[in-house]
Amino acid sequence: MTSTAKPPPAHGSYARANGCPGYREPCKCDICHPAFRRARKQYNVNRQLGRPGLVDATPAREHLQKLQLTMTWGQIVAAGACEARNLQLIADGRRSQIRRSTLTKILAVAPQPPAPGKYVDATGLRRRLQALRVLGWSACRLAEAASSAEARIQLICSGEQPTVRQVLAVKILKVYAELSQTPAPPGRSATRTTRHALANGWAPPSAWDDDTIDDPTATPDFGDRVLNFRERAALRREEIIHLAWHGDTPEQILERLDHEVSIAAVRQVVAEWRTGKKRDRSKAVAA
Repeated sequence: MTSTAKPPPAHGSYARANGCPGYREPCKCDICHPAFRRARKQYNVNRQLGRPGLVDATPAREHLQKLQLTMTWGQIVAAGACEARNLQLIADGRRSQIRRSTLTKILAVAPQPPAPGKYVDATGLRRRLQALRVLGWSACRLAEAASSAEARIQLICSGEQPTVRQVLAVKILKVYAELSQTPAPPGRSATRTTRHALANGWAPPSAWDDDTIDDPTATPDFGDRVLNFRERAALRREEIIHLAWHGDTPEQILERLDHEVSIAAVRQVVAEWRTGKKRDRSKAVAA
């Protein structure tokens, strides 16, 4: 069994200039020697000013988490940070302290455009798709809008797929921006989709804040109370009028509402809308 020798550090680095006793001789080339002197000088300055050699890794870890949203480890390393293994240890919190120079290198890396093949956390995307389902947009229609498979949308909605490719994530964000303020066209499919979403406890777009919807610890704000009977009746009345305005007959409206109200109630609301006169229910009861 043969092993591959580890390549020496790059010229111009302190490790190459300092060498390793019994393993690698110090390099005295025109690039390494000035680098060695600069590093020693900085060390003496830090020591005289009371600056610790190691600093808290929290700022580096937080910055790496931001970079990971759009960049791969390879991109971060190529941008000038340290080796990938060291970055992963810092990002995972397994290194609480790091060299000041390492912190400086990491903070100097600026975010880059998303890598198409990168996987991102699906928490915010799942919440957005669930919110659109509450508005009546079916998984089939969302899949068509996002140029994806319906099964994929279903997996994301259910939480069975915790990560999503960046390309699909961008498409879902675009679909959400276009549809989050528009309920799905009325119909049995939209009604079933909404009922299924509410039965699963999914929150509508209005319950989420755009600044926190991607935060795994955030919770939806459903408001302080549940609609009472009169408020629910008013919303149902608006829905019936909306369908009647589109030309649906009372029988068609009843079918679209999944027979949640009686045909007499639908006909009464439609008649009141067409004539502009409401029935005097007090007289009807007295009679």
